[in-house]
Amino acid sequence: MKYHDSIQEAEKTLALSVQLLRSWNLPASPINYTLSYEYTSNRNKPLNKSIDQYLSTGKELDSFTVEEFYRQHILGQSNFRDEIIDDVEEVLSAVEFNNKHSANTLNYFVDTLDNNIGHFQSHDKKVVATAILSLKKASNKLKQQQLILQKQLKNSQSLTSKLKAELEESRKEIFLDPLTHFYNRKALSKHLEAWTAQDENKQVAAIVVNIDHFSQFTQRFGPLISDVLLAKVAEKVSSYVDDSGLPVRSGGDEFLILLPDLNTDIAQEVAMKISHGVEKLRFVSSKSGIRLPKLDVSVGVGQFSTNQEANNLIKKARKLLEMPSSDNQ
Repeated sequence: MKYHDSIQEAEKTLALSVQLLRSWNLPASPINYTLSYEYTSNRNKPLNKSIDQYLSTGKELDSFTVEEFYRQHILGQSNFRDEIIDDVEEVLSAVEFNNKHSANTLNYFVDTLDNNIGHFQSHDKKVVATAILSLKKASNKLKQQQLILQKQLKNSQSLTSKLKAELEESRKEIFLDPLTHFYNRKALSKHLEAWTAQDENKQVAAIVVNIDHFSQFTQRFGPLISDVLLAKVAEKVSSYVDDSGLPVRSGGDEFLILLPDLNTDIAQEVAMKISHGVEKLRFVSSKSGIRLPKLDVSVGVGQFSTNQEANNLIKKARKLLEMPSSDNQ
């Protein structure tokens, strides 16, 4: 009852949420129920749009996709952003204050110098001595303020380094899939926008990789073992992608590799290496010592324009599995 629904409204939404979970073939876990309640309430427009677009591809919702939608559209990163903003404001305020204070001290020194410079030409030794003493005091005041500023800057640099580390960790949470450490759809959208900003007509080679019959494997051996194997497959796939490539976990058992600097012929060679590399993997249960079935993958290669939404690109890429030799725009 996040939106303070009435009891009647909440009961109605509850019933519809349970029905929706059944139609999605999902268990009534806390995350699944929260997602279905949000969707049924129709108050989270971005969430509903993302789910509708995903279902329009013909694929069923799975635990991976549900958790990704939950993180992006419900959990969010508001607490982290608030903390970062507070820390940054504290640093900027302190530096701004000390810079202003230092500037005032410097102006005071310059004014003192201007006011006393004529006194140095005086034949009166007392006047000269007073001028020197006045400049000495102003100089010492300026030095002290500079020391304070240097100390503040040093503290600010230390805090800035800490903030950079926190931001880097946040990027991992926001843009990386926690299981495979591949990029997620949010990161894919960011990269597509960046590539298109550089060149509206930019094309990228794409490899879509789908693990064959992985849902059956999960049903047979359980989610824990299947997650371990999925991470191992992702690691193998990643070994064939250089730094310029963008590996994305686009589905529960599906990866999308975007290669902006390669043509489709070379991408086809990379795809074959991925396929053969995964097929050579052998898995043994650490508890029972039983050899697990080997995993095969289906791959497709094509070329796409970056000037489109991430969900639309993924939808097109999945068709490559039906037409592995075709190039799609």
